[in-house]
Amino acid sequence: MHVVIINGSPRVKQHSNTDKIIHSFAQGLEETGCTYELYTLSNRREWDAAREAFIKNDRIILALPLFVESAPSMLLEWLETLPTERQHPAELSFILQSGFAEACQLRCGEQFLKSLPAQLGCNYGGCLIKGGNFGIRITKGKDRDKILKPYIAMGRSYATKGDFFTTEAHKFAGPETFPWLIRKLIMLLFRFFENKIFEKAAKEWGCTQPLDYKAY
Repeated sequence: MHVVIINGSPRVKQHSNTDKIIHSFAQGLEETGCTYELYTLSNRREWDAAREAFIKNDRIILALPLFVESAPSMLLEWLETLPTERQHPAELSFILQSGFAEACQLRCGEQFLKSLPAQLGCNYGGCLIKGGNFGIRITKGKDRDKILKPYIAMGRSYATKGDFFTTEAHKFAGPETFPWLIRKLIMLLFRFFENKIFEKAAKEWGCTQPLDYKAY
C-alpha cells in the first residue's frame, strides 16, 4: 500500500504537533511494509505537488489540527483548488488532533470532515481523532514519546485495515467526556501547576512578558 499524507497545519514543521504525529503514524506504516509521501501545506511551494499527488493517488490521509472548533483557513484555501471530480476513485481518510482532551471536543470537526470526500470525488475512509496533544510541543524525550507512541500502533492498524473504521480507531479517541470530579481536578491542576509549565515554555520560545500581561 502507498499512502499520500497531507499535513494541513498552518504551523511550520518545527512547531507543528501535527507533523510529529504524522511521522509517528508513518513509522507504523513503514513497519508493515507500506510506503508514503508527505506534503506540508504550510510550505506553499508544495501546494502544486500536493494537489497532483491528491489527484493521482487512491489512498490519501489528510492530517490537521482543530483550533477551538475551527479547521485551519489555509487548509480550506488549498481544498478549494482541488477538482470536484476524479478519473480514478480514491479513499480519503483523516487524522484530526487537538489540544482539548475530551473526544466530544472534536466531534464537530469530525462531522465537517465526513462531508468533504464526497465533494472531492472521493470515498470516506474514516477519521482518527485524538485530543490532549498540546503537550507534544512542550515536552521532550520519553514524555513526548509516550504521547506519540500510540500513533505508531495506529499506523500499523491502518496499514492492515486500510481505513479508520476499526475498533482500535474508535477506542483511540479516548473518553468522550471526563467525569465531573476529573474535570474539577483538571481545573485545579491547570490553575496551580500548568501555568508554570506554560510560563517556562514561553520563556524558551523567547517571550519576555508574563502570560497574563495586558498591553492595553
